[in-house]
Amino acid sequence: MYSTRILDDIASALIDLTGCLNSPRQDEVLLGEAGVALDRALFPLLVRLNAMGTTSVTELAGQVGRDPSTVSRQLARLESLGLVKRPTAKDDMRVREAAITKAGLAAVNAIARARRKLLGQLLQDWTESELRLFPELLQRLADAMKEKQRTGNSDA
Repeated sequence: MYSTRILDDIASALIDLTGCLNSPRQDEVLLGEAGVALDRALFPLLVRLNAMGTTSVTELAGQVGRDPSTVSRQLARLESLGLVKRPTAKDDMRVREAAITKAGLAAVNAIARARRKLLGQLLQDWTESELRLFPELLQRLADAMKEKQRTGNSDA
């Protein structure tokens, strides 16, 4: 088993990181660097939709941890901005899906370029080995957390 101190240090760092990532100021900096004028509540939805491809509101809501009715309203806002289109599902005409438009893709690409630039500035003093190991370890933790949530297994 791991020492309590190490686990507490990891938890503390994750809390700090989550606070930074959820900060309105961080979103303002990223969107400003990207040159994208978008409500900060909408851009994570747009980025996730781009990663998922055409999907239902329910699936997207599950991915972003929001209520489907909230996601539906946010998608309507993105649609009014021309960043998202809302076709009906091919297999069920009652279901409206969401898909990113060319303008939406341009915004996502601008955000990605800005994110790379800002991350590069934050990590400029890291060694090559640290840079290679960090995403691997972070993804491993994220995968373990997702599996834990999926199974609800308390033995993880």
